[in-house]
Amino acid sequence: MTRATIFDLDDTLVDSADTWVRVCAAFAARHGHPWRAEDTAALHGNGRWAAYVAGLCGGAADPAEVVEACTTAATGEVAAGRVPALPGAVDLVLEAGRHGPVGLATASPRRFVLAVLDGLGLSGRLSAVVCGEDVARAKPAPDPYLRAAAEIGVPPYRCLAVEDSPNGIRSATAAGMRVLAVPRGGMTLPPDVAHLPAAQAPTTAAALPLLTRLLAPQPGPLVREGTV
Repeated sequence: MTRATIFDLDDTLVDSADTWVRVCAAFAARHGHPWRAEDTAALHGNGRWAAYVAGLCGGAADPAEVVEACTTAATGEVAAGRVPALPGAVDLVLEAGRHGPVGLATASPRRFVLAVLDGLGLSGRLSAVVCGEDVARAKPAPDPYLRAAAEIGVPPYRCLAVEDSPNGIRSATAAGMRVLAVPRGGMTLPPDVAHLPAAQAPTTAAALPLLTRLLAPQPGPLVREGTV
């Protein structure tokens, strides 16, 4: 039975939270908005991040301008080596590839995503790369994960999603996938999300044995496992 793994990107495979905060804060500052702690929190797992930042600018910029300017700045951060892989992330993708096809479902723009994957040496190892501009509805809607599964050619119930954010976990679950959660910085998942993952790891490196177990062949139909 074919099994696929679909990864989130930001804060699941690469340490990019600070990068997006820096470039979005700089954009907002140029348009008269002083960045706040609540703005940083609002970016996490927010598929409508560009609309959010545009809203902070009081009509002085639209989402397309935000995407263009912030993607250019974030891609420059990648080129400068300031968007590193999280420890164990590449090994996690390679292990997933031993069990079946691998895809990516992210809200980040394609230009940034391709630069990151190239830097990680993973460009040729993914069967599907779904980016923010590829779907009308971002996470927590199931669309990104459904599209990735369709591009890979594996039914969603045979896919394992690897996610760090509550909205990402909601998205993958709504798509009918099992989820391996790796919450960013050891964050506590909210009560309505905490019961959804099939397993949870404290770090990307610690997720490797759980991913191997979840992808191992099992007799009979797939059923969602209890949290590890």
